[in-house]
Amino acid sequence: MELRELIAPENYNLTSEIEKHDSDQVALHWENEAGEKRNITYHQLIQKGNQFANALTGLGLKKGDKIMVIVPRIIDAYIIYFGALKAGIAVIPGSELLRSVDIGVRINQGEARAIVAYHPFTAQVDSIIEALPSLQYKISVGGEIPGWLSMQRLMCKASPQFSAAETRSEDMAFLTYTSGTSGTPKGVVHSHSWAYAHLRIAPKRWLNIHEEDTVWATAAPGWQKWVWSPFLSVLGKGATGIVYFGRFDPEKQLQLLQNYKVNVLCCTPTEYRLMAKVDTLGQYDLASLHTAASAGEALNRGVIDTFKKTFDIELRDGYGQTESTLLIGTMVGSDIRPGSMGQPIIDDFITIVDENGDPVPESVEGNIAVRRDFPALLRTYYKQPERYDAAVRGNFFLTGDRALKDKDNYFWFRGRRDDVIISSGYTIGPVEVEDTLLKHDAVKDCAVVASPHPIRGNIVKAFIILKENDTGSRALIDELQSFVKTETAPYKYPRAIEFVTDLPKTASGKIKRSALRELEIERARENGIKV
Repeated sequence: MELRELIAPENYNLTSEIEKHDSDQVALHWENEAGEKRNITYHQLIQKGNQFANALTGLGLKKGDKIMVIVPRIIDAYIIYFGALKAGIAVIPGSELLRSVDIGVRINQGEARAIVAYHPFTAQVDSIIEALPSLQYKISVGGEIPGWLSMQRLMCKASPQFSAAETRSEDMAFLTYTSGTSGTPKGVVHSHSWAYAHLRIAPKRWLNIHEEDTVWATAAPGWQKWVWSPFLSVLGKGATGIVYFGRFDPEKQLQLLQNYKVNVLCCTPTEYRLMAKVDTLGQYDLASLHTAASAGEALNRGVIDTFKKTFDIELRDGYGQTESTLLIGTMVGSDIRPGSMGQPIIDDFITIVDENGDPVPESVEGNIAVRRDFPALLRTYYKQPERYDAAVRGNFFLTGDRALKDKDNYFWFRGRRDDVIISSGYTIGPVEVEDTLLKHDAVKDCAVVASPHPIRGNIVKAFIILKENDTGSRALIDELQSFVKTETAPYKYPRAIEFVTDLPKTASGKIKRSALRELEIERARENGIKV
């Protein structure tokens, strides 16, 4: 692949990629846990997206504004994103797992003029304590909420025709927040040109999506991976997507794969691990599946072997991050080397460097790095350029992960450069969890690290020093876990808690999380968990 193939035209709006497929072909099959089903064609989706674009501009929103969106796996998510982006309005994705404090940070730091939320999630927005000076409109989805505008009512008055805003390729399209090792989450700025490059990398070379395919990418709205795959990779290639709105159940997932004759599956290693443990795995007919891709964390060999033996399907690993797109993976037509991350999407742009930003020889561990002129790399961290600069070494942006490459340019993952925890595909900043725990009356000090887990890859573990009059107990562990789930996004809660009397610290008083991580790795090995 040549660099010039990834560079967008000067005037470009990413929704034009979806409008190429305007037809009566089914764009999305939707099903929920209760078994209710709906379909929407490309033509219907585009018309409804146009109505939403008209609704937003009718309120006075304009090109260059930003809206925050908190919706689950429903068809309206696609309509909202399409309509906002076509109007030149940037989207701040928000998971439904976010709590009021998380939402407030994103609205204020991102200067959102509107928030669009699924009706059960509106209470979290209404309970935000701090002032929200930029916020002018609150729009509810799927239900009427006092004090909120109704998306359905706004759209029913709007025209299904809308002329796209005259966006430049470098205009902001997404402001996606991701956790770091310290401070507040970082706002990743992606332009319309990022989407142009992404669409010419991942859907074809890794996911192997064709227009006639039925694709199930299981990521939820609110995460950049949803923008990557369910939204852009599916709709941008004219395929038919599967959307399941329900709790994860491995047997249900296998049944849906069979029922819809899914051709392309993209999900997390955790989902693959749990499906591989189903006793009746071999009874499911997945003959239609030609591609199974995995992202979010490393795949383990046992799961790869199970799917190969049972379905004769190779699980193909892929690596990227919120700040970029697919960077490394097992591409279509390339050899699969179990345990390897695969090969770089473009050799000259993704490599391994040392702490000075100089490429290292083969078989030498270093930092996974992306050349700064890679078209699918973030522009900056919004209002925090110093955090972008901190990740730069020479002409490279460091992803925060470490690896080595062999003589054939296959990359082999070695771990995080920093303390960020990746659990079941979620990226979690330890400081966010620590700050929440320290609000509890019983907690004197704490440290949070990744602890290896056979299913989730890692779990969040908290080492906690209690105040003098408190003692550790099962009841207190339950209370602390519930406290974190209430105060911040539930996926961040510590699944393991250990009460200690002290924490390892440096001479300057900083907690040595690395020592605690090493302790957990050693314990995992002693318990037979592969690390």
